[in-house]
This record gives sequence, C-alpha cells and structure tokens, in this order.
Amino acid sequence: MIALDHVGKAYAHDVVALQDVSMRVGANEIVCLLGPSGCGKSTVLNLIAGFEAPTAGTVSLDGRAIHEPGPDRGVVFQEHALFPWLTVLQNIVFGRRLRNGKEDERHYSDLAHKYIAWMGLQGFEHRYPKELSGGMRQRAALARVLVNEPRVLLMDEPFAALDAQTRVSMQMLLLNVWERLRTTILFITHDIDEAVFLGDRILVMTARPGRIKEEVAIPLERPRGIDVMLGSTFTHAKARILGLLREESPPLPTIANE
Repeated sequence: MIALDHVGKAYAHDVVALQDVSMRVGANEIVCLLGPSGCGKSTVLNLIAGFEAPTAGTVSLDGRAIHEPGPDRGVVFQEHALFPWLTVLQNIVFGRRLRNGKEDERHYSDLAHKYIAWMGLQGFEHRYPKELSGGMRQRAALARVLVNEPRVLLMDEPFAALDAQTRVSMQMLLLNVWERLRTTILFITHDIDEAVFLGDRILVMTARPGRIKEEVAIPLERPRGIDVMLGSTFTHAKARILGLLREESPPLPTIANE
C-alpha cells in the first residue's frame, strides 16, 4: 500500500536526513519505525503524509505518487494539537465539517459519537482540552483522525509524553481499535517495548543519514494482551532490536581520573 523507493531527503546547509530509503507498509499492517534520535523517522512520516517532498526517489500510496496531504492519511502527533477554544466534540468533527460542510453532517456526527464511545470519552463531549487529562486529550486526538475514515494512520510518537501506566492503556486501546478497523498504521517510536508490542514488523533505521538498517518480523499472534511482554518471543525480539540500535549509538565519552 505505502511504498518508498530509493528516497532521499536533504535540507539546507547540506543536512542529509534520509539516504536511499526503500520500504513497504502493506494493507492492514502495523509497522513500527525505530532508530536513534535525528535519524529521519519523522521525516519519513512527513513524506508519506505529504507535508514534505523527497529530494530523490518516490513516495507512493497504491502506486500513486504522494504530492500533498489527503484525508486518506490521518496523522496523530506527540502533542494532541486540539484547538483549545473548541470542545471535544467540536474538535473531533472539525476537519470533516471543514472538508464536507453540512453535506454529510449526520454521518460524521454519528461517527464522532461512536469514536467518543470507543475512546471512553462519554460525558466529556462538551469539555474543553484544558479540562482533560493527557491521556484523554490523546484519545480525543485519535478520535478526531478516525472520524475522517482514513485508510492509513501515521503516528509520530503519540504516547511519548504520557506516564507509563497511561501509555500502556493507550497501546491497548490502539490495538483494540485496529482489531475493529484494520487500518494500516505506521507508528514511530523510540520505545522498543512499544514497537514489539504493537508491530507486525519493525524497521530499524541507521543514524543520520537515515537508511533502513534491518527489518525485524514480530511473530506474536493477535489479538495481543499485555502478558505477551513476559514471553520469550517478545524478549528475543527486544534483544535483537536493542543490539541493532546499540550499533548505531555513538560511543560514550570517557571520564579521565583526576
């Protein structure tokens, strides 16, 4: 479904973010992208979202080159990006209403209430973002994307700012949503446990300029519960990925004895 073929991305002052990146994300897959800080993970997402254009190679969806953002690709960021002056319900329907006006208002209103229920936000429809916890704000942000019925979810470290317990709850919620919708997901994270728990495959990137270093398949059955983190399959995959990332880490400075 999503294809990057020999993609490069350079910025001003000869900063090369990506170099010869080729990758695939198939329909209904959850693929996680891992790599050291500054390796270009978010740049990959921005190219697929259509926020940026590659300086080499092609980025395509179903064989059609991506040149701009589109409703078929929904993006969930690390920061919720909710409008503070709108309620939860108003935030969720905002994009759909802006695009379609009142043409299908009943449809997207019904969808909004469905996703509010899925996200456990009943009773908070008319609250403002400042009245919500961090986890609730991210649930509202996810509902806002889902109401547009995208074929692809692009998630840029969406749970990184949450505490550990809330983060696990959001991971379980995302898997539950995926089981119902089977939306294709590209998930960017720094967290190895998160990647192994969520992903069908993990693409590990090199340090900048970013390239795909290795693909690691995750042979865990679905649906997944939190207990899979205690099993040997999970532990072996985590150890393999940790080793790959260590190879890309700069050496630590030595402290001389005085």
